[in-house]
Amino acid sequence: MQPADAAAPLVLLVDDYADAREMYAEFLELYGYEVMQAADGEQALAKAAERRPDVVLMDLSLPGLDGRETTKRLKATPATANVPVVILTGMPSEYARKSGADAFLTKPCEPAALVEAIKRLLGQPTS
Repeated sequence: MQPADAAAPLVLLVDDYADAREMYAEFLELYGYEVMQAADGEQALAKAAERRPDVVLMDLSLPGLDGRETTKRLKATPATANVPVVILTGMPSEYARKSGADAFLTKPCEPAALVEAIKRLLGQPTS
């Protein structure tokens, strides 16, 4: 959990499945993260440009612009190039690794494992 006086890190959660977004968002908020959500790649790019997140959680299977291409675009944009991206997907890891993401987790993913990955990427103490 975050200290009460610390600014909450902003997580951009990208998944086309609303129930998954809601579940992960609620869990992350319990751990002191601020969460904004996007249902597809285009929304993710717009939200990342609007408010630079501290970390992005990206599903690969998205309608339209998929997560792999969205991740590549985030990494190619100067304002978001250094934002860590965690791929959260059920797809094979070889496909995910070609996205340029910083970490990879396979669905279904225990929410605690997701929090640990975020903490590592943000340089926060892990349990």
